[in-house]
Amino acid sequence: MKPRVALRGLFAAASLLALGASADAAPPAGFEQRVEQLRKDIGVPGVSIAIVEDGKVTLAHGWGVRDISTNTPVDADTIFFTGSTGKAFTNAALATLVDEGKIGWDDKVIDHMPDFRMYDPWVTREMTIRDLLVHRSGLGLGQGDLLFLPNSTLSRKETVRRIRYLKPATSFRSGYAYDNILYMAAGQLIEEVSGKTWERYIHDHVFGPLGMKNSTDTDRDFQANPNHARPHSRNDGPIHGMGTQAPLDENATISQNAAPAGGLAISANDMSRWLLTQLARGKIPGSDKRLFSQEQSEQMWTGVVITPVPQYPAEFAAAQPHYDLYALGWGLSDYRGAQVVGHDGAVFGSQATVALLPGKNVGIFIAANSEDGEIIRGLLFELLDHYLGYPQAQWPEKWRAFKLARLNAAAKAVQAAEAKPARIGPSLPLANYVGDFTDPWYGTIKVRQAGKTLAIEFPHSTGMEGPLTHYQYDTFKMNPKLDWVEPAYVTFAIGADGKVDRVTMKAVSPRADFSWDYHDLLFTPESAGK
Repeated sequence: MKPRVALRGLFAAASLLALGASADAAPPAGFEQRVEQLRKDIGVPGVSIAIVEDGKVTLAHGWGVRDISTNTPVDADTIFFTGSTGKAFTNAALATLVDEGKIGWDDKVIDHMPDFRMYDPWVTREMTIRDLLVHRSGLGLGQGDLLFLPNSTLSRKETVRRIRYLKPATSFRSGYAYDNILYMAAGQLIEEVSGKTWERYIHDHVFGPLGMKNSTDTDRDFQANPNHARPHSRNDGPIHGMGTQAPLDENATISQNAAPAGGLAISANDMSRWLLTQLARGKIPGSDKRLFSQEQSEQMWTGVVITPVPQYPAEFAAAQPHYDLYALGWGLSDYRGAQVVGHDGAVFGSQATVALLPGKNVGIFIAANSEDGEIIRGLLFELLDHYLGYPQAQWPEKWRAFKLARLNAAAKAVQAAEAKPARIGPSLPLANYVGDFTDPWYGTIKVRQAGKTLAIEFPHSTGMEGPLTHYQYDTFKMNPKLDWVEPAYVTFAIGADGKVDRVTMKAVSPRADFSWDYHDLLFTPESAGK
């Protein structure tokens, strides 16, 4: 979802303690001071961390502020957006339905949701519930994410209906490509089977039994909770992710249709309940009851799809994993021979990670209300090394330097390209670019003339609209109203009749998050389809 330098990949690991640290140690000595210093150095507004060990909560704490415009402090009950870490909650909800005998992981989706369609009829017939959850459908990376970015008025049911128009990038079950839209389908399936919306089901069957009293699964409830961490991002630099930290307009990020893919907000205290339940393989802490069975826990932690192993620079060699697998809403990886079960998450202005060390009975949650993911990844690696007994390696500092180098390189590339455009075009008078252009899955954009310039409007999302300034040839640059929306190049292709016959788009920044899938769009004049 999200995002920015998005922490959607899986882990590796790293350190903060000294050599010989006890494998059953409490959090590192001086850890709270370490977090606060890093937070200040990087400029992160607020941080939330929960750690559980051997069935007990050893840390649930907040640092910094919920909102830099009010300076209200973060505490252990402050809820933070947790992004795609929420995919595991959708799987847990499905697991309860499996335990009740209402569904099976390998049931065909159309047996429970008859209106469901993929682009290929054969894939429609063969798609199982498990397939919805493990990113092997044949869709491309982040394909369809513009149906909820930067916000959306589409219902979940309508969003899922549009999946049938997403042309696959690869063949079914042939490889891995992370997506969000099929988790929306999984959320819709929960409603079709249970008779409850995904939101109500999560509230009644996950949050309720676990005693997660402050957690929310709707934007409305998030904003209604006075103790919530407002998202922040940097948008006044040369590219998104650079510049001054600023709070985001929370009303401009509402995409309830996408909530099953990553729409939860959770506090450190509440997340500790989730961590304990996961490590206990479904047993609810302090109770003889279970959220889901041991069998379903094993299903959710069993790798299904081989995913690409991240290749880190030399300074991260110690953190290099040997394998990466995707299970049911969880990633499985290794660090120094230890299994790590976890998932990262990112939405606008917020990032998070959840990591479990089953062999050490340790669970970790870290969240920040900004897009400075290096503090999350760096602290995670330090904690993993601490619990595995490895020495301090200054991971946050290394990740900070690595991220800044990449952002600076991307900014230079964008600035260089925009400094020397070809002084050719546009080919047509501006009035000849005006029209309504339709993409089968996305909908219809409107290009209008506004004085001596063009302007573009988008359906079902606000804040993307804005002027189109000529770049080169028949390509214009989109300048969104919301400064945290990734700008894009809009290219008009001219047919043999001298008229626009298609419109394509591409993100300006090479570091744009994959969810800005402008490249998956192909617009044609609306009149051509009538």
